[in-house]
Amino acid sequence: MNYTGAIFDMDGVLFDTERIYQQTWHELAEEHGIKLGGGFLKAITGTNGERMRRVVEEYYQVSDGAAVAEECMKRMQEKLSECVPVKDGVREILAFFREQGVRMAVASSSSLRQIEANLAGAGIRAYFEAVVSGTEVERGKPAPDIFLRAAEQIGCRTEECFVFEDSENGVRAGHGAGCITVMIPDLIEPSDEVRPYCSWICRDFFEVQERVNSNVLS
Repeated sequence: MNYTGAIFDMDGVLFDTERIYQQTWHELAEEHGIKLGGGFLKAITGTNGERMRRVVEEYYQVSDGAAVAEECMKRMQEKLSECVPVKDGVREILAFFREQGVRMAVASSSSLRQIEANLAGAGIRAYFEAVVSGTEVERGKPAPDIFLRAAEQIGCRTEECFVFEDSENGVRAGHGAGCITVMIPDLIEPSDEVRPYCSWICRDFFEVQERVNSNVLS
């Protein structure tokens, strides 16, 4: 297996923040006097922009989903300013890839401001040569645009680039970009529909490192 780059999603991959997002979405739903349907988690994870707005309007039964999403992001900024919980194995895989000379990037649907704040707060910003926000591309996940841009910024061919994702939207985007797409499930287990788009499915970054060391795609 030949690899020169690694692109990381942020929420649910680098940081254990998806649970905090879901708590915040549900807080807002309660304030609106509604109960979010069971499909909300899968529908909202990995989205931004227009796609997020449509999901919010459907589940919150509001005409302006952007206002609700903006309030959610505002509350998340406040919560994450106090603590950014790093996922198990993240520091180890970043150090491992750095030793190998692998070029790394973050590609997240979150705002650039939030991405930079989280990376700085966790003390891992220096590992990444590029940071790409969903606001910088025309189409959000599951379109491949964000990963194509990230691979270009670190100077790697997509077929030689890992993508690490926890959401089905992200997995589809990574596969669509032609990357070695690895799903590390967080709140959502992979469905039968998304499994064919995954090069690997790993429990955490410790397993990722074991697989990379074995140099076998399966």
